[in-house]
Amino acid sequence: MRPARPDLVPDSALSREEMEGLQREVADAAVFADGLGFDPAAVSLAGSTLLDDGERPTVAGVDQAFLDDRAVSAIVVLRGGEVIERAHAVSELSIPYVPGLLSFREGGPILDAFESLSATPDLVVFDGSGRIHFREAGIATHMGVVLDVPSVGVAKSLLCGRPRESVDGRPEGWRTPIEATDRVSAPNGTVIGYAYQSRQYDSNRTINPLYVSPGHRVSAETAVDVIARLGGGYKLPEPTRLADAYAAEVKRSAGN
Repeated sequence: MRPARPDLVPDSALSREEMEGLQREVADAAVFADGLGFDPAAVSLAGSTLLDDGERPTVAGVDQAFLDDRAVSAIVVLRGGEVIERAHAVSELSIPYVPGLLSFREGGPILDAFESLSATPDLVVFDGSGRIHFREAGIATHMGVVLDVPSVGVAKSLLCGRPRESVDGRPEGWRTPIEATDRVSAPNGTVIGYAYQSRQYDSNRTINPLYVSPGHRVSAETAVDVIARLGGGYKLPEPTRLADAYAAEVKRSAGN
């Protein structure tokens, strides 16, 4: 799977100002509304509704592990609850982590892994933010636009924006919108994602929510609905949980 927008591929050699300018171009190209080739209700870990062409929708999870100055990028593709393909790449990292510019450190290695992927997923779930980003161009948005694939970002912490309600101690399945503030390029109050409580325990409500946001060709509401459908009994949605495990497996092999 190769970039549909090579002009927007992240370049770590750019200056910070140029990187931020490219992110604004990505955000302008992003579609934060549903442009899926399937009914979102068809996404499931079992018994999905068939697409018009007779195939079940495929969902790819993307995650990374790190080994010295290299990134291990892992992709796991599911159809229903079945893994149909795994792909990975081990790539050199060229710049350190800078908040808000994650895609320029990790985007190239992720694209390396996609080049070795045979399948073309119907939806891609990234470990990281999408529209919940200062310039509305987190890694799920940047990669989604470059690949022109429907994408969703699932982050473990909130980069920016404001939850409409307190997220503390919420029950499993609870959600609330994340609204843009003056730190986000979207107009104040724009819903840029959701806090979603994927797991919780009545006896000890200490599990924090996930922060789900549209990457590309998915609305905020559909993004959180899809992630809720992809829960497999763990905090993380099953596609990225499996990608995390696969990245760790490759890291162990690469480190020997």
